[in-house]
Amino acid sequence: AEIEAIKRLKYKYLRCVDCKLWDELAKCFTPDATTSFSSGKYSFKGVGAIVNFLRDLNPTTVHMHHGHHPEIELTSDTTATGTWALEDYVIMTELNMSLHGAAFYHDEYVKVDGDWKIKHTGYERVFEETWNRADIPSLNLMQNMHAPK
Repeated sequence: AEIEAIKRLKYKYLRCVDCKLWDELAKCFTPDATTSFSSGKYSFKGVGAIVNFLRDLNPTTVHMHHGHHPEIELTSDTTATGTWALEDYVIMTELNMSLHGAAFYHDEYVKVDGDWKIKHTGYERVFEETWNRADIPSLNLMQNMHAPK
């Protein structure tokens, strides 16, 4: 049950990033949480700094983050670690560029008042590739949940 709750937390984190649900995302973290994205290139401390970075990174970017193959270890009644395979696809609409990548997340979790929270999250890239979407003449973004209405 504890491992399943941690899986649901990570899935919620990924969904909130993709759907840009910043208030809901903030609830996934401890107040003093830390990050180490892209092997530490983007490191932040505190839930406010983390959410601000993700929100402000590019407000028009469309993301898809999938977490796979969780390896979760309960290290005590209130702590755990996890490793996740990540696949992400990003469309940078303002730059007309796309990114596809894979990485491994390394997380630390703590149970606070009965709920699991992310204390630390970060990833190391396996690969990252980008391309100019204009190089593919037939490529057309047909739907975008974040496009202005």
